[in-house]
Amino acid sequence: MKGRRVSNPSGSSNGLRSDVLRVLGVVKVATADQIQRLAVPHLSLRHADKPTAAARKEARTRAHCAAAQDLRKHRLVVEAGHSRVGERLWSLTAAGLEAAAGELGRPVREMGGLARGVGRAGASHALCVGETIWALSRPTPDPERLHHGCRRVVEEARAMPPGFGTIDSWSTEVALPATGTWTMAGLGSAQADAVLTAPEHGLPLLSVEVDTCHMDAQRIAAKLDKYMRFFKRTVKDGGNRQTSMWRTRWDVGGDITQRLLLPPLLPLASAARSPS
Repeated sequence: MKGRRVSNPSGSSNGLRSDVLRVLGVVKVATADQIQRLAVPHLSLRHADKPTAAARKEARTRAHCAAAQDLRKHRLVVEAGHSRVGERLWSLTAAGLEAAAGELGRPVREMGGLARGVGRAGASHALCVGETIWALSRPTPDPERLHHGCRRVVEEARAMPPGFGTIDSWSTEVALPATGTWTMAGLGSAQADAVLTAPEHGLPLLSVEVDTCHMDAQRIAAKLDKYMRFFKRTVKDGGNRQTSMWRTRWDVGGDITQRLLLPPLLPLASAARSPS
């Protein structure tokens, strides 16, 4: 125990630190509240008996706050500022991005960039992307990890409808090179706010655009055109045959491949939330 406390003075477990790395590896910047809801949703119900919203939030986020503090000691995460409602923001360092890639089982080249400086202005768009991922994936609490003394809470957990995929099914800030390469997109290219791969839900590939109600119709139309040009772009595959460039990264497989002319795009207007 002494060695653990020296290495991780806040007392966090390996699993909690993994939660923080996995979530930040996907969304790039997040509050402890978002990390908890995306990674360990049962805590939202376990502490439902606390008397106030503030007490419930403090109780359910305490463990991940400690994990983030321990990761900061290891120089894997940093405090990235505060949201517009005053919540502390966390993001990864370069070493943290590599560690998150290992936790997610992804090549570092597919992890996207670091969220440098976004917290200075509240990171409103990044937080909205995180909320969109939470709303679409709707992480389902595990009833076995709840306090079984409260039957109502357990029944509520079992009744919650699942969403699409898990945090591991998502990527953000994904370059879609209409020109250039995957690692260096050229002019006229788009960057998807979020990409979901959840074939188990009939969604082998879904791009999501999150608008925080600051883009006019012309800019939105221009961005959709960039998507169209990327998805129509062809390259030569390993057999020297022309194929859609997007298929060289995402394998949508079987009959679905034949049914899809182009992968679907979901545009959403979103606003960050701060639940209890």
